Amino acid sequence: MSGFQAQLILLFLISYVIGSIPFGLLLTALSGGGDIRKIGSGNIGATNVLRTGRRGLAAATLLLDALKGAAAVLIARFFFPGASEMTMAVATVAVVIGHCFPVWLGFRGGKGVATGLGTIWVLSWPVGLGCCVVWLLVARLSRISSAGALAAFLLAPVLMVLLSGRALHSPIPVATLLVSVLIWARHWGNIARLLTGQEPRVNVDQAPRS
Repeated sequence: MSGFQAQLILLFLISYVIGSIPFGLLLTALSGGGDIRKIGSGNIGATNVLRTGRRGLAAATLLLDALKGAAAVLIARFFFPGASEMTMAVATVAVVIGHCFPVWLGFRGGKGVATGLGTIWVLSWPVGLGCCVVWLLVARLSRISSAGALAAFLLAPVLMVLLSGRALHSPIPVATLLVSVLIWARHWGNIARLLTGQEPRVNVDQAPRS
């Protein structure tokens, strides 16, 4: 095993651990709201935290979940010797996997939207801005949070190529595609409800599923 391969493995593990910090669960418990997994959908993300009626707590969950995605990519960029697009790509995928499948919660985590957006903002802020605009626009028009998230990550790989100037086969667009596929897979239940017209509508000021 080369030194660079060892770095990638270490970075993957660090990013996974960062992603697996369940901010929604921790904030809800510390505020006296109990176990968020026993409320609403049982998800640990911001949308389910919002179901507790605490908008500030939901906003904090959304922000912290996004920040942990950004933190993993920043660590790859600034603290790993020989930092490259490959290191940032590995961090991007690993931190979202950690959020979706945290080992401490029996691999039952969130859906990856906020964490994924956090990584994209660091990889390319124009792409991050574009994804947020798409999410907000679709969510506002449809009043369905999951529809906005799905639309944003459907376009994310395309925007990463068009707005960042990177080749389609380079590590970061590939990582963006992998994250988008994972987020779509985590939303399979939402997709089924969207297709049957049973996905619940939300107020436009609610947080996205994370």
